[in-house]
Amino acid sequence: MAEAETGHRIQVANARPEDSGRGLARLSRAAMQALGLAEGDVIEIVGKRVTPARAVGPYREDEGLDLIRLDGLQRANAGVGSGDFVEIRKGESRPAQRVVFAPAQQNLRLHGSSNALKRSFIGRPLAAGDTVATAGQQQVDQGAMPAQLRQMLAAPAYALQEIRLAVISTVPKGIVHIDPETEVELLPEYTEPKESRRADVTYDDIGGMAGTIDQLREMVELPLRYPELFQRLGVDPPRGVLLHGPPGTGKTRLARAVANESDAEFFLINGPEIMGSAYGESEKRLRDVFEQATKSAPSILFIDEIDSIAPKRGQVQGETEKRLVAQLLTLMDGLEARVNLVVIAATNRPEAIDEALRRPGRFDREIVVGVPDERGRREIMGIHTRGMPLGDKVDLSELARMTYGFVGADLAALAREAAIEAVRRIMPRIDLSEGSIPADVLDTLSVTREDFMAAIKRVQPSAMREVMVQMPTTRWDDIGGLDVAQERLKEGVELPLKDPDAFRRLGIRPAKGFLLYGPPGTGKTLLAKAVAREAQANFIATKSSDLLSKWYGESEQQIARLFARARQVAPTVIFFDELDSLVPARGNGLGEPQVTERVVNTILSEMDGLEELQSVVVIGATNRPNLVDPALLRPGRFDELIYVPVPDRSGRRRILAIHTGRMPLGKDVDLDEIAERTERFTGADLEDLVRRAGLSALRQSLDVKQVTMDHFEKAFDETRASVTPEMEQEYETIASKLKQNALKLDPIGFVAPGMLKPRGPKGAD
Repeated sequence: MAEAETGHRIQVANARPEDSGRGLARLSRAAMQALGLAEGDVIEIVGKRVTPARAVGPYREDEGLDLIRLDGLQRANAGVGSGDFVEIRKGESRPAQRVVFAPAQQNLRLHGSSNALKRSFIGRPLAAGDTVATAGQQQVDQGAMPAQLRQMLAAPAYALQEIRLAVISTVPKGIVHIDPETEVELLPEYTEPKESRRADVTYDDIGGMAGTIDQLREMVELPLRYPELFQRLGVDPPRGVLLHGPPGTGKTRLARAVANESDAEFFLINGPEIMGSAYGESEKRLRDVFEQATKSAPSILFIDEIDSIAPKRGQVQGETEKRLVAQLLTLMDGLEARVNLVVIAATNRPEAIDEALRRPGRFDREIVVGVPDERGRREIMGIHTRGMPLGDKVDLSELARMTYGFVGADLAALAREAAIEAVRRIMPRIDLSEGSIPADVLDTLSVTREDFMAAIKRVQPSAMREVMVQMPTTRWDDIGGLDVAQERLKEGVELPLKDPDAFRRLGIRPAKGFLLYGPPGTGKTLLAKAVAREAQANFIATKSSDLLSKWYGESEQQIARLFARARQVAPTVIFFDELDSLVPARGNGLGEPQVTERVVNTILSEMDGLEELQSVVVIGATNRPNLVDPALLRPGRFDELIYVPVPDRSGRRRILAIHTGRMPLGKDVDLDEIAERTERFTGADLEDLVRRAGLSALRQSLDVKQVTMDHFEKAFDETRASVTPEMEQEYETIASKLKQNALKLDPIGFVAPGMLKPRGPKGAD
């Protein structure tokens, strides 16, 4: 490539994920003007290597900043990292007579159409030794791009998934571009290109981790690339970083991206592989890896699942494990100084690691790689659908809103399931005996919104798989006669989960818990199902039989795990049905081994202890609130005590309309009259009445077309109100007492703390 007479020195920054794999370089207007560039012109980027790109205008937020935005592949091709300076100069691209590609990954074999490959790279500037990607159709801010460049960006994808290819050779040499006359060859297997830099994972392949990447870069890239900074300051560079968080959040991928971007050698230790059968073999293997990494410095040593080789020495029986931990401690901070070697470790069980490792000098910083928020999920979905031909109605922002609690691995599985749905749809058009798929079928293949909706039903958050229940299908429209309870749940659960900023603006905290109480059959469980459905939150339903165990301490651990998992996959609604069986009033258990008392203490501390519940709402339902421990019924735990009464006449009319919605009613059926006659009927009673009327019609004839008033009359003879006037009066009294917070000994059965009489040697509560 010939040297241009003039060049422009400029700092490198990361491009947005939607620009990744496009071969675009976003330049400031001043730089484009200085070099005489128009939108879509070819430039040469000169770092350790020279790589071509097409120059386009800056993002809106970059106006006035003198920087160049490159994706991870271009940074790898130029041999530079984010923050480095490169020289740019105007380039010239010639039509290629022949271009040879090969897979960039060693474990990939490709058999594809060279015509499809030509369509993917039409017009893109290429140079031998570069790594390029087959990008899919995505919305790119094209601004005032020339028609030729817009056409290039709209070219159909080579495959359903983004594939990285190495440019092995070009004729002529130098910067070339593919045109309709170019001969394109695709080698089936990986071929080692000369002077190339590894680019299997870059920062562009990681979404939702901008803050985490910045922390890692200053801990890892700076010491490896600029050790003189720390020498000048007279301090030792950081030795290690511990990444911890739920499984599937991208800890291993992040470490590999850091190694690639910092141009360091990457050494991997999978915890279980180190263990040997002979005495001292495990320690020797560990020493060998550290020695190899030190000789190849600058290097990054990544220990995956470190909890398997460095457990707490006080909790393991075997001497081998203890010696291995001691060896790792010595290697990380022993007498021998390590230069230009950074250790990164990953685990999803930080509490299981020996505490001697978790101090400065060994692991200097611990970085939490958490569950991504909505914005992070949008970025991750953009990365996983980068090489995917998406339908017009696919809205990645909508998918990000719906996939609360999903980690990166779950979102990758979602994209894969949606692609399989698309393939399943075209299977009838494929003749499997032919051995290949026709090009016209491949060209029409796209992943639609319906494919993603079908995939969401099959993919659930990995952190929720042990406790996941089917997402409720009940909506607010399916509930009648409970308007007051609905409104309080809407403003208490939906608002804080959907619009937390409003609460922050007013300086108030949302309610942590809701206790639904009332006579049996009034719809308490139905309300909890509806609020989980409408609030678009993960829903964990549990009961006392799931949590209570015969083993000492197991019940409390189950509850602690339940709340920890709910925090991980927030926003979450935890629903305790029949709450009185799980948290009865303490001090009343005669002869009981005090399991429930310890459970009550655990739930009290989880709901209002030192660790805050962020976007986690607890809903309890009971028809015996007088048996629930009074300490749970104060603000800060169950903030809202919602009475779910027997429905009034208008409520009964609404419930009857819901239950008869699919029933062919005769003209003589008067729901208003039925509602008038069903005083003190609960929602469950009314459902039973409608069911019995239908059964009565079927008894008359299996071919019956309508349910008449006569059938309802027969149903009245077979059913009754399950709530008596005495029960209704008793619940009204309980509701008024709860409102007054009267927690002294009274006819309802509440016992205030401090008012219990000692019974036997153990005394009171």
